[in-house]
Amino acid sequence: MRTLIVDDDFTSRLLLRRLLAPYGECDTAVSGWEALEAFKCAHAGKYPYDLICLDIMMPGLDGHEALREIRRLEAKYRIDEKDRAKVIMITALSEREHILAAAYGNCQAYVVKPISKDMLLEKLQTLGLLSESGHKGAEAGERPAAAVPETT
Repeated sequence: MRTLIVDDDFTSRLLLRRLLAPYGECDTAVSGWEALEAFKCAHAGKYPYDLICLDIMMPGLDGHEALREIRRLEAKYRIDEKDRAKVIMITALSEREHILAAAYGNCQAYVVKPISKDMLLEKLQTLGLLSESGHKGAEAGERPAAAVPETT
């Protein structure tokens, strides 16, 4: 499983990386703009992300805007819907308007901070990215070595 963690908070990025690193490669971005660059580079290198963990409250391009742009790029690249990145919005915002905006933006899950390992792994299983035993999903591990360096 190849993951892009996008959060402007260092501690949140570190926690997510520690939780997700045992299941595959993790890149990080500190802004929506940086996330879009990483996303474009991953597709150019033919090694796209399976999962994007995206914070909403970031300066500049926020998570909702970044999600819309990621989905626009996937359509532009003609990526079949079943092959698109799974997106989990991970945020401190629990208001209905943000949850609805994320759903409208076509994210697959919404997690309110603080994050627990059990909750996160359950979401990954629900999305088909991990098996019940916690091993990588079938398509994980079938891709070549990373073409994009970490952006921490």
